[in-house]
Amino acid sequence: MSTTIEQFADLSATTLLRFATAGSVDDGKSTLVGRLLHDSKSVLTDQLEAVEAASAKRGQDAPDLALLTDGLRAEREQGITIDVAYRYFATPRRRFILADTPGHVQYTRNMVTGASTADLALVLVDARNGVVEQTRRHAAVAALLRVPHVVLAVNKMDLVGYEEAVFAAIAEEFTTYAAELGVPEITAIPISALAGDNVVEPSAHMDWYGGPTVLEHLETVPVSHDLTSCHARLPVQYVIRPQTAEHPDYRGYAGQIAAGTFRVGESVTVLPSGRTSKISGIDLLGESVDVAWTPQSVTLLLEDDVDISRGDLIVPSGDAPATTQDVEATVCHVADQPLAVGHRVLLKHGTRTVKAIVKDIPSRLTLDDLSLHPHPGQLVANDIGRVKIRTAEPLPLDSYADSRRTGAFILIDPADGTTLTAGMVGESFASPEPVKADVDYDGWDF
Repeated sequence: MSTTIEQFADLSATTLLRFATAGSVDDGKSTLVGRLLHDSKSVLTDQLEAVEAASAKRGQDAPDLALLTDGLRAEREQGITIDVAYRYFATPRRRFILADTPGHVQYTRNMVTGASTADLALVLVDARNGVVEQTRRHAAVAALLRVPHVVLAVNKMDLVGYEEAVFAAIAEEFTTYAAELGVPEITAIPISALAGDNVVEPSAHMDWYGGPTVLEHLETVPVSHDLTSCHARLPVQYVIRPQTAEHPDYRGYAGQIAAGTFRVGESVTVLPSGRTSKISGIDLLGESVDVAWTPQSVTLLLEDDVDISRGDLIVPSGDAPATTQDVEATVCHVADQPLAVGHRVLLKHGTRTVKAIVKDIPSRLTLDDLSLHPHPGQLVANDIGRVKIRTAEPLPLDSYADSRRTGAFILIDPADGTTLTAGMVGESFASPEPVKADVDYDGWDF
């Protein structure tokens, strides 16, 4: 019996959750993840034995559960997380893909990577320190990336005597801040990752708390993967032309469906050229199918011989995004070198990469009070701000609010290929009117 799109969407919604952990340095993210894996019985015996041996060498009486995720030697030696650690585990109620992201300010770029595909962000706060600048930065990144659910885990409650007042004050401050950013749903949970309070099992020390444990919330939070209502988009990765005796006239356009569904007989438009045709066939894993949906990798065959190459976008003719050379977006700058007005960059959107110029930086976000610093001239590492970019060629862009896949892009240094900035197209934070910069673009003025 075949699975329908609706059944597939419902299956995904009830069995898979992608989530990312975030927080400041030493808030206990890796310990929480280790506790989550250990207490949910998702750790193999040999893994646990290796952690126990490593902990004993360091003179620790109990296993350091943070070592279950901190795999790099430098991470273990320094007791910090440097790289994004992906972990896969499951309970009888749901499967999970977890991204444990670093807490240091210089590794905020890794948090952007981990949260870009997450359905939920788990932000940790040390109960002794409360909400700090890095906490606010992570909340802002989660809001910009449109992560639909945010959990505030107030950790190390054992070090503040499990006081309800401490938890309540931190939860109120963070919730107020995140709500101003537009975070749609915030759940606060008091925990002790080291002792295991409210991680998998309810705490015996906080009878004043009647909410779910971390795992219970992860297992029950609603996650919608409605594949039928998305704007259908297929970025072309490769044009297949075997030109063999068996397939002399075969011409297929291969790629991974970024969103939505495609059906045989559907009218489609190729962007940015605007040429139209109809889908005559869909090949999936060597077989012909009538319908395909995200995130399947497929080959589309069209009725007409249309000039299509890598970087083009195939969309339904009645649901095509506008093409533009003027991109307005909110960005998180992740490179060590600043991004300034007049900089020449490469903009990568989907499978297409084009030359571009930074025409204006209307504002930079101040994380303390969410105020906007107008026209800063440049963005430095970990800054969040608004930019205006002019591209050499028109691009078919969706708003990031409509599509996290086709509304996102990155800026690249054309000299060495370094990723400079992660961008989200469309509205996010209000920005002042732009001021035209008097810059010599040296032949890059499109």
